[in-house]
Amino acid sequence: MDYTQAKHRIEQLRAVLRESNHKYYVENAPVMSDYEYDLLMHELEALEAQYPEYGSEDSPTRRVGSDLEEKREEGSGFAKYPHRYPMLSLSNTYSIGEVEEFAERAAKALDTPFTYSCELKFDGTAICLTYRDGALVRALTRGDGVTGDDVTENARRIGNIPHRLTGSGWPQEFEIRGEVLMPFESFESLNHEREVSEEPLFANPRNAASGSLKLQDSEEVARRGLMCTLYHIPSPLEGYPTHDALLEAAKSWGLPVSQERRICRSIQEIEDYISQWDSARKELPYATDGVVIKINEIPIQRQLGYTAKSPRWAVAYKYKAEQALTPILSIDYQVGRTGAVTPVANLEPVFISGTMVKRATLVNEDQIRSLDIHHGDWVYVEKGGEIIPKITGVELSKRPEGALKPHFPTQCPDCGSALVKPEGEARWFCPNGTGCPTQLKGRILHFVSRKAMNILAGEATIEQLYKLDLVHTPADLYHLQMPQLLQLEGWKERSARRFLQSLSQSKSVPFERVLFAVGIRYVGESTARDLARHFGSLEALQAATREELLSVEEVGEVIADSVLAFFQKEENLLEMNRLKEAGLQFSLKESPGQVSAALEGKTFVVSGVFSVSRDQIKALIEAHGGKNSSSVSGKTSYLLAGSKPGPDKVKKAAELGVEVLDEASFREMIGETLPAEDLFGGMLPEPTLF
Repeated sequence: MDYTQAKHRIEQLRAVLRESNHKYYVENAPVMSDYEYDLLMHELEALEAQYPEYGSEDSPTRRVGSDLEEKREEGSGFAKYPHRYPMLSLSNTYSIGEVEEFAERAAKALDTPFTYSCELKFDGTAICLTYRDGALVRALTRGDGVTGDDVTENARRIGNIPHRLTGSGWPQEFEIRGEVLMPFESFESLNHEREVSEEPLFANPRNAASGSLKLQDSEEVARRGLMCTLYHIPSPLEGYPTHDALLEAAKSWGLPVSQERRICRSIQEIEDYISQWDSARKELPYATDGVVIKINEIPIQRQLGYTAKSPRWAVAYKYKAEQALTPILSIDYQVGRTGAVTPVANLEPVFISGTMVKRATLVNEDQIRSLDIHHGDWVYVEKGGEIIPKITGVELSKRPEGALKPHFPTQCPDCGSALVKPEGEARWFCPNGTGCPTQLKGRILHFVSRKAMNILAGEATIEQLYKLDLVHTPADLYHLQMPQLLQLEGWKERSARRFLQSLSQSKSVPFERVLFAVGIRYVGESTARDLARHFGSLEALQAATREELLSVEEVGEVIADSVLAFFQKEENLLEMNRLKEAGLQFSLKESPGQVSAALEGKTFVVSGVFSVSRDQIKALIEAHGGKNSSSVSGKTSYLLAGSKPGPDKVKKAAELGVEVLDEASFREMIGETLPAEDLFGGMLPEPTLF
């Protein structure tokens, strides 16, 4: 791999992982298994280590996934508060050998005996509880690791989270962290209710727990049957030399701490614990996906410290996904809305992770070759995280005599166009974006989806509209009339009226969601929001140069080139004009007005951790007349640096003579002050796990 290829792959991996993070943490709708995600993350880590010149402080390898939600309208959503100690993620592995390496590194770095606390890794959603004077005063989600959503009222509806502590000896104020889980019984009951109500089902208990914790109705949270298990106290409490002692104390205060932990003194004892729970965990009433190994002694934890993203004193061993062996009956080739052709194996039905699996993706042509798939093969199927079933291997002893290899199609299975394979891509694509029925219907279905335009139309409706030659592009939706809708099978006047009403309401959907809805390749929901906020309008985005696109935070070369390619196609420009004529929002709504001109003519680069989110800091800059930039240059007026700013940005500012401001100085410039206890500079500096 040369430097150009490496840079392209790094940008591609970052784009995929960022969007996967958003789907997993915010939408609770994961698009890949944990194992697949971890493989991509490890590939990115390796490439960034091999090519450090392409490193970035905003890379997914250096930032934890965020579950923070944007407020949809004034008064909605959750209040956000900074964590007293950042909630980091864990480094993880699927290899016992890497667990052994972790233990060996720790032993070499330390000159004193130590033990390990081995615990189950719970498959739920992270929570941080704060108790003051024995009472629960705040519950925060992990958020982006620095700031979390305040879900205190919902946490109070979880049966085993105490509102007040019992016993004695608890500190005047402390935090304890853990996981909110949905037991299997509650999960099955909830999905049954949703199925009866014809609502989308949750993919797994983890997503159901996360979605339930973010409900606006606390009484509904109480009905969901959630539970909590706690496993870490970040507050430095005197008199407790080990992690295990802290958890035992928490248990005596009435807190639901993790009970299945074991103190181990050797790698063999760790491996025995891992082996025991690989089978025993299947008898538990809730989901677990691995084992966490922590150095037990707290002084040693502090001595080993942290990387940018995870503690050096802990590692997670993750169990591989459940497998089943079943024969391939046939192989289909499906066309997606972007034109990507994906091979899918039709299987003899097999029960995996609680559901019957009949189909599994083969990913792409390279994967078929790598697995050496033949027609009629018996294959191993995994359903990691209970997401998309995936074939991971072939049982050669069961291969039928004379079995033939499948031939990947050279023409689109839907429209017959010759397939193409762009340089640097692993997939074949149908280039007929304006005439391939599956692509057209897929783009319309994406456009009407809840996270996009939220129009009341599902797959069956789109299929009928297309067959009746009424809709071929999203813009056609806005020309539909009542008589045309009444042609649809099963539609009455009431259904048509509701559909037309949702069309009308979609015209007020903000620009960032419209930009997501039009379906630019690699531009997911979070990237669309960044682009909309940076450029402010469709006209400005269309006119943007490659360099201007690359200046947007988290936009790399892959995304920038995709945006440029989208607006170079005449059919896309015509579609955008039609949508604009239909009344859609193609610019950000004007803000109530500039607060002051205190920062007029000043350009800021923001880096590090602040008392509020970086988006809020950037909004303050713009509200007082300043401008934001993502990189330090000769045009930068100030580098606004919170705690742990990017070292490259600090170095660049020093080289160029750019003044560095802290948050307190910045707020003085705009005439604001902040209580000292709310500044990160006044907090205990050590980050901590979860």
